[in-house]
Amino acid sequence: MKNIYSPQTAKILSVKNLSANVKLFRLKVKPNLPLQNRLCFIPGQFALIGVWGYGEAPFGISSSPLQNQYLEVVVREAGTVTQKLHTLKKGDEVTFRGPYGNGFPLDFFEGKDLVMITGGCGIPPIASLIEYVIKNRKNFNNVYLLYGAATPQDILMKEKMKEWKKSIEVLLTVDQGDKNWKGNVGLVSNLVRYLEIEPQNTAAAMCGPGAMAKALENILKPVGVSDRRIFVSEERRMQCGIGKCQHCTCGEKYVCLDGPVFNFDEIDKDFD
Repeated sequence: MKNIYSPQTAKILSVKNLSANVKLFRLKVKPNLPLQNRLCFIPGQFALIGVWGYGEAPFGISSSPLQNQYLEVVVREAGTVTQKLHTLKKGDEVTFRGPYGNGFPLDFFEGKDLVMITGGCGIPPIASLIEYVIKNRKNFNNVYLLYGAATPQDILMKEKMKEWKKSIEVLLTVDQGDKNWKGNVGLVSNLVRYLEIEPQNTAAAMCGPGAMAKALENILKPVGVSDRRIFVSEERRMQCGIGKCQHCTCGEKYVCLDGPVFNFDEIDKDFD
């Protein structure tokens, strides 16, 4: 019987600095991830990546779900595992398990205005969703990305955003600008005023702190976007990925099995 805890090996194809403490890793998973219904994973799913002797940690997959030759994850240096990952370079190997969990409801999103909302290092699962939407752009109405960062230097995936702007509306804001910043300053929720949507035919996808999700829900709901149309990717310190260790409980649910993507009304009041 195959050991469900036994990881496979992935080789690092490239490492790119996204900010002072955030890197993007492109990984070659062996064997290649198989395409099922054209997708090798669902945007919003996560993988457990680690280094022998240091442990592993969960990361949202940021690359296109239509790409089965490699996958990409964004790693912020924050603890033992991520500090070790930040020392690795092209050609080094890491451990890989996944993909796990439930992703965003792609079929439900089709034919609707779509608002994607995130901040800081919450961008990976949203980035994957954007890549899918752009490849299937004719199946969606108005599409927006609302993204906030602490400073202009903390905005991640700037090069990707230049490409995304050709197909979707990208709205950025920072907590504190600098002399070169000409964009919005303030909360991500302030960007909602720029949306041109049909509320009864709009869906929202979020990834970020609980406070952000709650604030945006209070703004989207009054304009007619119901909780059942708002989907939130929850963040937890998962270890097993299969609902056994109980480290990722969210109320009565497990983030690894029932999520990480939930309807807002499933986890309202259960945020971190």
